Amino acid sequence: MNPQILLVGTGAVGGYYGARLSQAGARVSALCRSDYDLVKKNGIAIRSVSGDYHFTPEKVVRAVDECRSEPDYIIVATKVLPEINIPDTIRKKVFPKTSIVLLQNGIDIEEPVASAFPENELISAIAFISVSRPEYGLIEHRDYGSIRLGRYPSGSSEKIELLAGLFRKGGVPCEIDSDIVTARWRKLMWNAPFNPISVLAGGADTREMAESAPALMLARKVMEEIRTLAEKSGHPLPPSIIDGVIESALSMTPSKTSMLQDYELKRPMEVEAILGNAVRIARRYDVHVPHLDSLYGLLSLVDKKNRKV
Repeated sequence: MNPQILLVGTGAVGGYYGARLSQAGARVSALCRSDYDLVKKNGIAIRSVSGDYHFTPEKVVRAVDECRSEPDYIIVATKVLPEINIPDTIRKKVFPKTSIVLLQNGIDIEEPVASAFPENELISAIAFISVSRPEYGLIEHRDYGSIRLGRYPSGSSEKIELLAGLFRKGGVPCEIDSDIVTARWRKLMWNAPFNPISVLAGGADTREMAESAPALMLARKVMEEIRTLAEKSGHPLPPSIIDGVIESALSMTPSKTSMLQDYELKRPMEVEAILGNAVRIARRYDVHVPHLDSLYGLLSLVDKKNRKV
């Protein structure tokens, strides 16, 4: 079977994984905005530690209704930003057979899509990758590249098995996780401290943060707060996860976080998805999270000022 996939967003993450699925034989069309003309003309070049290649989407569109086929999967790989309304963006191409895949950062991001399309399968996908898009039509993959899939809020399905098989065929290590919400909390253990610290520290890369005792002390405090919130939400994480996250930062190829890349390019940062939602969960359970509060307040101001520049 060569499923029809509509990829919404051809940034670093979307472009990389869309290309891998195309290599596996899926028929991948792409919804592009700012990079539409270039991708339509030239496709996307991938420079990867595992070998360079080129991705030519089957069709490149500016709006979903320009795509004639009924997609088996819609993979949403945009940034999670308040100004992007995902249900409105994809609504015209959501058919009864369509599975919606959220390949995005953050915690507690699924509910708006789940509420908008209650009859459709919603797949939450978490990427573990060091990748960037230095310019339109070019993606640089430096390290990692695995992905984790699960049905939201829990479980698996035949279509998830099929998608996981396609990723693996395309060279992407892929695991199916029946408790994908807990997996999102694990990913937040990395994102919540290191993404904002990299920006607030004036552009620190992963190695610089991991080798800084004061930065690590702050990161640990943030991770302890995330663990508390995860447990309160019914998704406990072991204490050992904190050392594991720090070890991964020390072992990875030094790179800029996704939030730092957005900041330097004057793009909106995923402040709400990564920090704001966690803070709101803390309010819901009446949990004191002073370090998360501080990062959220500071980064919100930095993001607002950076957008005006």
